[in-house]
Amino acid sequence: MTTTHPRSNTRKLIRFAAHYVEMVVAMIVGMVALAPLWPAEWVARPDVHAMTMALDMTIAMALWMRIRRHSWPRTAEMSATMFLPFAVLLVPYWLGAISAMTVMVAAHVIMFPLMLALMLWRRTDYWH
Repeated sequence: MTTTHPRSNTRKLIRFAAHYVEMVVAMIVGMVALAPLWPAEWVARPDVHAMTMALDMTIAMALWMRIRRHSWPRTAEMSATMFLPFAVLLVPYWLGAISAMTVMVAAHVIMFPLMLALMLWRRTDYWH
């Protein structure tokens, strides 16, 4: 019978949380660094702006995941969590049911727990 030490689990939890924070920081860096690359007339449209923002965050976060030596499937899964809230919320936006601000705020609010849920589901890939 093996016993894990509470100190060892604490370290793993700290590394897990730090990795989550690293990905969030990478996303912010991506938004700031890549946003100026998009033509102003494109991002004037709220739907295009939402998707370019998701792309900016995803590029930087995926790059950081690859630097951290995560597999392509894990990187692709996490990248999908970046786009999923925007893609789902754009449908009611196009139908006039919600505002552009609602899309932006709700997508970002939903994205972070989705990322955490994926990390917890695949914790063997992130718990190291």
